Amino acid sequence: MIEFDGVGHRFGERVVLAEVHLALSEQRVAFVGANGSGKSTLARMINGLVLPTEGRVRVDGLDPVAQGRAVRRRVGFVFTNPDSQIVMPTAGEDVAFSLRRSGLGRADRARRAAEVLAEHGLAGYADHPAHQLSGGQKQLLALCGMLALDPDVLVCDEPTTLLDLRNKRRFAEVLTRLRQQVVLVTHDLDLLDDFDRVVVLDEGRVVADDEPRAAVQYYRKLVE
Repeated sequence: MIEFDGVGHRFGERVVLAEVHLALSEQRVAFVGANGSGKSTLARMINGLVLPTEGRVRVDGLDPVAQGRAVRRRVGFVFTNPDSQIVMPTAGEDVAFSLRRSGLGRADRARRAAEVLAEHGLAGYADHPAHQLSGGQKQLLALCGMLALDPDVLVCDEPTTLLDLRNKRRFAEVLTRLRQQVVLVTHDLDLLDDFDRVVVLDEGRVVADDEPRAAVQYYRKLVE
């Protein structure tokens, strides 16, 4: 359960979010809205990347402000640009690097990394140079780095923005198979048909919260 209780965020005098009240228990939830609507800020509060200036956030009862380390063990985060997350020379080393505090030995980390890569569409790529992967493969690699840690929640902040249509669909298909609760920030409305819930933000406020068809219809009218 992810809870936002009267959450707001200000940057100087600018109001980024105001009076957000949400309780998210569904398996797959999406945040949509125009640029500057506050959706990414709201998503980043889930693991404490951004802290509220008003109200409180809870992830399974934990406060990202006071219990940030415990929250980050539960919440994985995938950014728009995978290059911001890929830090090691090869795909296998990059996933293994995310396991460096797991207590596993080097061989076990390498084996676990290969298993996660194979499970999510990158079988045989453990020794491939990470930054020579295609854009879609890089995004899968960034995802694998998070999934190796087996979080309970996965937040993806516009992960398909830099991908072509084929890779957008491939990434979306991977998300459908995950056991984790997924919170997706996106402009790709055609990816939301089988989501459980879509939250629409506008100028820092929740203006619609519904099943995908109704929420997307509301958003289309809003931007038109």
